[in-house]
Amino acid sequence: MLFRSAYNGEKYIKDQIESIIHNSFKNWILWIFDDGSTDKTNLIIEDYIKQYPQKIKYYKNDVNKGVTRNFLEGAKFAIDQNHQDDTVKNLNHYYMFCDQDDVWMPGKIYKTLKQMKKAEKKFGSQKPMAAFTDAIVVDEKLNIQQSSFYKTSNLNTSRRDLPNMLMENKLIGCTIMFNEPLADKLECIPENVRYHDWWVALIASAFGYITYLKEGTLLYRQHGNNLVGNQSFISYVKNRITSLNNQREILDITIRQAQEFYDIFGKELTSNKKYLVYQFAHIKENTWFMKRKIILENGYLKTGIIRNIGLFLLIYMHSLI
Repeated sequence: MLFRSAYNGEKYIKDQIESIIHNSFKNWILWIFDDGSTDKTNLIIEDYIKQYPQKIKYYKNDVNKGVTRNFLEGAKFAIDQNHQDDTVKNLNHYYMFCDQDDVWMPGKIYKTLKQMKKAEKKFGSQKPMAAFTDAIVVDEKLNIQQSSFYKTSNLNTSRRDLPNMLMENKLIGCTIMFNEPLADKLECIPENVRYHDWWVALIASAFGYITYLKEGTLLYRQHGNNLVGNQSFISYVKNRITSLNNQREILDITIRQAQEFYDIFGKELTSNKKYLVYQFAHIKENTWFMKRKIILENGYLKTGIIRNIGLFLLIYMHSLI
């Protein structure tokens, strides 16, 4: 089952839908949740529904919810509908997010599912699992700009443990697949969450496992209308230097996200993971010295020396995390 959040996507959404239709794996249903588009997005979608009435389902929100809430609430709605369908409710399902402007490679679903099943075989299919892949960065006309999103972004995909995920998300939403046990934990929609993919990553790292496929499975389109896009490492550093106040706000939101994660899942966590989430969620209550000590001891770190120097500099200058 595939989930897409759409908003004024008339320029690219047709390319995205076509790439799903022509995937080598055919056993899918696409749910599109329109977040109040005012362009011709709905007309394009309705045309595809006429062609594929059993494969594509469409729901338009009465109000604009924003991409994160639209994804999470839409996913919950579709999963609930799936569980109520007697013909499929007892089957093992897998779920994926889609962005309206990306183009999927023909083997994306099959290859991600293969990676997922490999992880389930190793760690157990009853555990919440998330799989993610690399992406090929392209411009508006699909010209390749970078062969690897993660290489360009200088993000360490091997650090997928809970402490690292509390501080830094590494999963691109449009590359994610998650299994039924993880879907069951999306019942409660959080208020303080930065991104839908980060929330999924937190659940998987806290209760199960995250697996990574080092292969680009989609064309990750970059343009002026991207909500969250790729940036080079140099751009990352420049942005952090010139926007310290904004970074302080982001860090504060990240902590509130952890606080809500603890409120929702605290009783279900193992004692060790409960401690890790609690410590991060309440880190602002400590002195600067203790904040630094807690971060280092528990591994609440970002990727690379530069990012972590920036993190500690931010803590020192603003005394806010």
